[in-house]
Amino acid sequence: MSRTSKAYIAGIYEHPTRKATDKTIPQLHAEVAIGALKDAGLTKDDVDGYFCDGEAPGLGGMSMAEYMGLNITYTDTTETGGSSYVVHVGHAVEAIAAGKCTVALITLAGRPRAEGVSSLAARARGDDLPERGFEIPYAPVITNMYGMAAMRHMYEYGTTSEQLAWIKVAASHHAQHNEHALLRDVVTVEDVVNSPMISDPLHRLDCCVISDGGGALIVVSPEIAKSLGDRCVKVLGHGEAVKHLNGGRFDLTYTGAAKSGPIAFAEANLKPADIDYASIYDSFTITVLETIEDLGFCEKGQGGKFVSEGNLVSGVGKLPFNTDGGGLCNNHPSNRGGMTKVIEAVRQLRGEAHPKVQVPDCTLALAHGTGGQISARTGAGTVILGRNDA
Repeated sequence: MSRTSKAYIAGIYEHPTRKATDKTIPQLHAEVAIGALKDAGLTKDDVDGYFCDGEAPGLGGMSMAEYMGLNITYTDTTETGGSSYVVHVGHAVEAIAAGKCTVALITLAGRPRAEGVSSLAARARGDDLPERGFEIPYAPVITNMYGMAAMRHMYEYGTTSEQLAWIKVAASHHAQHNEHALLRDVVTVEDVVNSPMISDPLHRLDCCVISDGGGALIVVSPEIAKSLGDRCVKVLGHGEAVKHLNGGRFDLTYTGAAKSGPIAFAEANLKPADIDYASIYDSFTITVLETIEDLGFCEKGQGGKFVSEGNLVSGVGKLPFNTDGGGLCNNHPSNRGGMTKVIEAVRQLRGEAHPKVQVPDCTLALAHGTGGQISARTGAGTVILGRNDA
């Protein structure tokens, strides 16, 4: 059955650098934009909509539009952390459907590795955070917050460190085929649980890498997509949500995906069992475990069993995930891993992933981004994509 789409992803590009000591952030934005436009067969003069997050230099859309010489009629700088760039895909689709633009450029760039600090740590020092006065005095760090969520999931459902380790194992099996991945060595469950403890129960190999670089997407109207050939990918559904502490009435065992996922599936008129490939935000192994439960790929509390059966490994499991190695092994540019999740999903649907991890006859894919912290306030973005002939 052929499905209609309000917009298509026509171009993608992932920056190959993992440590950009010789480039500025605006340069990285421009380089990924050039790459995505070339991939789509378009030029910067075709772009009339521009999307970036709150980390973009200067005045965001205005400053970067000037730097790149874009003549735009629409811009969006929505900031929801790591889910920002999945959310931007949905916003670009709606802007195109409303006639606000026809070719939307979405760019991400960052240098946390070169600068020796993550963007989340830098923002936590800001005086404009409404939660600052309540939380910063207790000096929570990111790994502590995710360790707390993992510990609660273990308490509630009997999840084990060995089960969480299977997520890293799957990512490493995929990363070995990615020449740009920071970590290419295949690891075992024993390697993960024997790596140094960072924040009980999370070990070092349960944590993502930090990298520089970025990526870009080109989202176009159906009319333009028709002129660009069959490499364009349909955007079939989009959902976004915010989960927060809710005055203390808070459950650490689920994420915002529990809200954004059903919205995206309903818009696409699909269900989890229809998905051939999933790109899941993987800041930590516990992030993946909770997300796949919340998206409906297995029952709540059964994520540990699901992943330990090898279901995330391409060519073996029911739900091949993050075939580029993901944030756990490949890259995590500027703590905005949602961008790379969309890029790899498009590669899978085009049949352009590495042959060793390409999902046969990949027709439908999901990309999900998580922003903030799953143990506090979280942004969630889910998109469902379809092959051009889907």
